[in-house]
Amino acid sequence: MANISAAMVKELRERTGLGMMECKKALVESEGDIEKAIDDLRKSSGMKAAKKAGRTAADGVVALRVADDNSYAVLLEVNSETDFVARDENFLGFVNKVLDKAFADKQTDVAALMAGELESAREALVQKIGENITVRRLFLVEGAMVDGYVHSTNRLAAVVALSGASADVARDVAMHVTAVNPRVAKPDDMPQEELAREKEIIMAQPDMDGKPQEIKEKMAMGRIKKFLAENSLVEQAFVKNPEQTVGQLVKAAGAEVVSFIRVGVGEGIEVEKKDFAAEVAEQLKG
Repeated sequence: MANISAAMVKELRERTGLGMMECKKALVESEGDIEKAIDDLRKSSGMKAAKKAGRTAADGVVALRVADDNSYAVLLEVNSETDFVARDENFLGFVNKVLDKAFADKQTDVAALMAGELESAREALVQKIGENITVRRLFLVEGAMVDGYVHSTNRLAAVVALSGASADVARDVAMHVTAVNPRVAKPDDMPQEELAREKEIIMAQPDMDGKPQEIKEKMAMGRIKKFLAENSLVEQAFVKNPEQTVGQLVKAAGAEVVSFIRVGVGEGIEVEKKDFAAEVAEQLKG
């Protein structure tokens, strides 16, 4: 009997999208031959998933659930291959099932969340829909006042934690975050390496040529201050009232911004681009 390693099971899972036990059984039966195991699985109920699992799941939805007392919220990203499936009732039902469990358990570990029943549900959905489905990211935000906003397309969402104020204020700030996309909550939160990089860029700009060093430094500090104002949530002009900064809005409500999270579907995923004619030819060949 061949020695079936965890790495072999992992590779087969990644290539087929099927469950761990099913992959291990297939490897045992194929005596450790991954290619034969794939062929065997394609002949059985795993055929469709085996063909599709290698595709990039970079579409999908984000989903949000906020506690009734606004003490915490869960933000979830589930990916599909196409926006068509992202609107499918079966897919959205699966998303809600995952969100229910994550919210009830206050879970932040995707692997732990998906172990067992939810993974089986995901595999069944892959079989039924014919696309790779992945639960990609999961966030838990807790605080004195937590609320969020999901854009109408369900592709972009944000959650904001305030030290107080009302849910309406927190929701307005979350809406601002989705629209403006600040890098940090406060100027002091900006990483030093980001500031150093920005200063290096500023100092190399043409209008700095020939100026005394002290003048360069003053000009650079002014531009960095502007950079921080543009990229720090509390310094940004509030989208609903540009005469007021987000920080002023929250302060007027008797609170401060504690943290925020903004999630866009598929951000950071590299999608393989294919020539359309070549893709059609490949499918016809298959």
